[in-house]
Amino acid sequence: MKMVRISEFQIKDVVNISDGKKLGNISDIEINLDSGRIESIIISATGKLLGFFGKEDEVVIPWNQIIKIGEDVILVRHSESQYTQQQLGTPKD
Repeated sequence: MKMVRISEFQIKDVVNISDGKKLGNISDIEINLDSGRIESIIISATGKLLGFFGKEDEVVIPWNQIIKIGEDVILVRHSESQYTQQQLGTPKD
């Protein structure tokens, strides 16, 4: 079994194999504390000044949509209609 550090995940580009689009880099992960398994990865959107004006778009990718973790890239299969985007720093209604 190969062990990987979170810091190694964060430097890899995440690419959607459905359209070849670079989604960004991993900013966080969700772990099921009961099972100890990673449930999903959270991607910071590309092309944005992250944190600028206090907003950041994120995409949540369930672990079962990760196809391959390579040396420099993580390949996922994720349709744009499935993207979950959140506005951080925006007051809730």
